[in-house]
Amino acid sequence: MTNIPLVDLHASHAEIADEVRAGFDAVLASGAYIKGPDVAAFEREYAEFSGVGHAVGTANGTDALELALRALELKPGGGVVLPANTFVATAEAVVRAGLTPVLVDVDDEHLLIDVEQTSARVRDAVALLPVHLNGQLAPVDALLEIADGLPVVEDGAQSQGARRHGRPSGSWGRISATSFYPGKNLGAYGDAGAVVTDDAELADAVRLIGDHGSARKYVHETFGFNSRMDTLQAVVLRAKLRRLPGWNEARRAAAERYDKLLGGLDGITLPRTLPGNEHVWHLYAVRVEHDRDGVLAALQRAGIGAGVHYPVPVHLQPAFRHLGHAEGAFPVTERAAGQLLTLPLFPQLTEDQQTRVAEALAAALRHR
Repeated sequence: MTNIPLVDLHASHAEIADEVRAGFDAVLASGAYIKGPDVAAFEREYAEFSGVGHAVGTANGTDALELALRALELKPGGGVVLPANTFVATAEAVVRAGLTPVLVDVDDEHLLIDVEQTSARVRDAVALLPVHLNGQLAPVDALLEIADGLPVVEDGAQSQGARRHGRPSGSWGRISATSFYPGKNLGAYGDAGAVVTDDAELADAVRLIGDHGSARKYVHETFGFNSRMDTLQAVVLRAKLRRLPGWNEARRAAAERYDKLLGGLDGITLPRTLPGNEHVWHLYAVRVEHDRDGVLAALQRAGIGAGVHYPVPVHLQPAFRHLGHAEGAFPVTERAAGQLLTLPLFPQLTEDQQTRVAEALAAALRHR
């Protein structure tokens, strides 16, 4: 019996292979590998998709976050409030921008940044950095109310196409960053990212810093670094962006099927959508109450490509020991780190495959 992968990148490629091949041939013929016309076209198209005026392509999502923070010209060493329940890149970007991560816990139902805890740390901060997790937006509307004039920077690496109260991811904060890592809803064929904003000056600053601080060749107006989107990646992203709304709808349908298939199982909690959100299901992660790792091993033996995201929270990583947080500092995040189990989800996932996943999960829960 064929294994079911966690993410099937081959299936997505099959839908766009001819278009990508033609696009690559055109780039190879032109030799415009850096800042080629496809990059500019993708930036226009992604800005429109995100409901903002400007998008700037970057080399990856971590750079995109750093560039967004640096463009704001925040007080050096200032605190940036972000959730402990996130990939380490969110905190990395803060440190790389010369700022200090100020971690807060998440709510226990949706595992998104806790608004009340964030409110208590606003006075210690120069910016707020909510993370849109697993395909749904953080409560950015509530964060904007408590921001007290501080810029809100969205980490939209997992939310391309998601909306909150009808507004797209990337259009809520002063500036937003996203990642096009291959496994994302909108994934490149390698690393890539983007910054989106309605502020033309911020967009210009991001572009300047990400191109060695240079708007004119060999004239460097500020200290920057190299973070430009390759033209070949823009070709892939343009082809996928045209299909992303349909692919996101397929993800929603798959999530609804999982809800029905798994709704009666004891010992797990299904993911929940924050009211007002239109989810795009980058990940479908259940919470296993006991022996998550044993259940994971059983699924993998059955050929199910389940996985675990963020088993060690940011504050317990050796690289962030200097923040001074001991175990127990963020109990919701720590509990989730030991319980979350990500099930296969991608646009081409079939009902038969999901039935196999559900049956394997039920068996693993019975025999743990």
